[in-house]
Order: sequence, then C-alpha cells, then structure tokens
Amino acid sequence: MNNHILQRSRISRRIMLRYVMSLIGFVVALILFVLLCWFICLQRIWYDWEPLYWVLRMVKEYLVLIMAVIIVAGWAIITYRFMNMPLRYLDEIVTASGKLITSREEPVRLSDVLREVEEQLNLFRLQGLSAEAMAREADQRKNDLIIYLAHDLKTPLTSVIGYLSLLHDEPQISPELRARYTGIALDKALRLEELTNEFFDITRFSLTSLTLETEQINLSRMLEQITYEFLPVLSDKCLSWQLEIQPEVQINGDPDKLQRVFDNLIRNAVNYSYPDSAISLHMSTIGERDGNRVEIRVSNRGKTIPPEKLDRIFEQFFRLDTSRSSSTGGAGLGLAISKEIVELHGGCIQAESADENIVFILRLPMS
Repeated sequence: MNNHILQRSRISRRIMLRYVMSLIGFVVALILFVLLCWFICLQRIWYDWEPLYWVLRMVKEYLVLIMAVIIVAGWAIITYRFMNMPLRYLDEIVTASGKLITSREEPVRLSDVLREVEEQLNLFRLQGLSAEAMAREADQRKNDLIIYLAHDLKTPLTSVIGYLSLLHDEPQISPELRARYTGIALDKALRLEELTNEFFDITRFSLTSLTLETEQINLSRMLEQITYEFLPVLSDKCLSWQLEIQPEVQINGDPDKLQRVFDNLIRNAVNYSYPDSAISLHMSTIGERDGNRVEIRVSNRGKTIPPEKLDRIFEQFFRLDTSRSSSTGGAGLGLAISKEIVELHGGCIQAESADENIVFILRLPMS
C-alpha cells in the first residue's frame, strides 16, 4: 500500500512540476516576445500618418493591461489542460486494466509519465498468467491422479473379489490355502482403504482450508511414541531407527496435525529408503539467537533426488515416483499438506538430497 501511495505522489509531483514549469515558461516566453518586439520597434522612426503607429501607441499605453489579459488567458488554458491530464491518465489506466482481462498476451503500453504504473500492470499481467498456468497444471495433475487412483482402486478390488469368490466357491480348501487367500484379500483391502483415504485427501485439500486447534504439546514424547509405532513397518522393510530426541521439549501446536506431518515424513523415508539401512530422526532446540526454535531432521539413505524434483517436492499432487506402483506411493499431497501445517504453526520445512542421502528439516517455534 505504501508503494502505491509513494508511486501516486511521484506522479502527482511530476504533473505539478510540469504545470508550474509550463506557467513559468509561458510567462518568460511572453516577456521575451514583448522585449523582442520593443527592440524591433526601436530600430526605426514611426510617423503619425502610418496606420501601425497608432496601434503601437495604443499597445504601449495599455501594455500592462494587455500582458495581464494574455497571462490570465494563458494561465486558464494551461490550467485546463493540466486539469484534464489526470483524467486522460485515468482513462489510459482503465483501458489498460481492461486489456489485462481481454488480451493478456499483449503487454500494457502507457504514457511516459505512467511508466511505473505500466511496469506494475505488466508485472500483474505476468503474475496472473503464471498463476493461471500453475492452476491449470495443478488441475491437470489432480485429474491425472484421480484417473490413476481410479485405476488403482480397481486392481485391489478385483483381487479382493477374486479371492473371496474362491473362498466362497471352494468350501473344502485346506486351512493353509484358506489362510493364504484371506491374507492376500486383507492386504488388498488395506490397500483399497489407503487409496480411498487419498481420494478424501484430494477432496479436503481442494475444498477446505486447514485450521489449528492448538494446545501445549510434549514434542519429545510425541516423537518417541510415533517412532515406536513405526517399528513394525520398519521391520517389514528391513529398516532400523537412529533416534536422537532431546527430552522434555514443549511447544504450542495442534497435536493431530503435527502428528500427520511426522507421519508423512517418516512414511516418505520408509518408501524411499534402501533395504537394510537406517532412518535417522534427530530433534533438538536451537538457541536464542535463532528465536528459540526446535529443529527436527528426518533423514534416510536412498536414491538422490534430482534438483529439479527437489524444488517441486512440496507442490500439490507432485510425486517422485511417477510410475505409481500399486503398493507404494500416495496422491502427492502428503508433503504439500505437511508444509501448509508447518507454516500455519509459524515454522518452515525444507528438503535436501545429495550423495544418496535425503534429509527433511523442520523448524517450529517453541512455547
């Protein structure tokens, strides 16, 4: 807002300066013209029988009055012109603003005095085009994901129906085979539940905004509990924990949403870790110089993320694994939602990857 006021005052000062300079220039030009005519008239002798003699004599007698009339007339004309100038500029700006809607591909062109306004309008035009392109891209990615998810829903559903049909049609099968079919059907049903939840995530993220219900949280205990609950998952993936959690760290936040953040980061580490490796979770506080913040680092050994993908890793519906295997990977919303939750808490989150290491760094303000 201050920039707009400053810009407007600059334009006003420029118009006022041109107005004053025009008045001064007009008066100076009139005086020089009169002096020039006076000098020319003095170059010869005028006789009373010459018609021009009486004209010049009348001008000489009423010179002050004539100059005053000319000055007032000139002042009125110049003032009228400069009073209309802001209206012309306003018409230019209104017309240019209309073009931002009807023909965004063409840059805005305004008068030289409105150069700064022209630059601002062109900046808005480019930002609008960029926002539209990003919205179209996000919408296209969402539509593609819905298609992929619909396809992935069909696969486990077909398996569940197939194995349940075998159990229904073959009542005499052995207990071992029955247990095997039941286990497979259960695994597919759990995958079906995950995909259904992803549909709900897409809908909630598109239609609602996140709100916090904050309370005092013992972050140390929360992380200890979450990492303990992930032990069976890590065991299935032949992974292990490397934990370094500073005790009794208190923060003010929404426990459910922060738990979702840590859940997303840990699941991401599990999905993209090399087998027989360790996932590291380090939590410590940062000193007063950095504003009394707590830092959580979740790192794992895995394939290095290319810089072009690392820059987009927190975008909505962006997935590292574009092949969309049916057993791993989500809708590409986990990290985007995590980033929004962290920022709502006044914190920040970033990702780094080099030398087959992937690190997510999360910083939150302490109580």
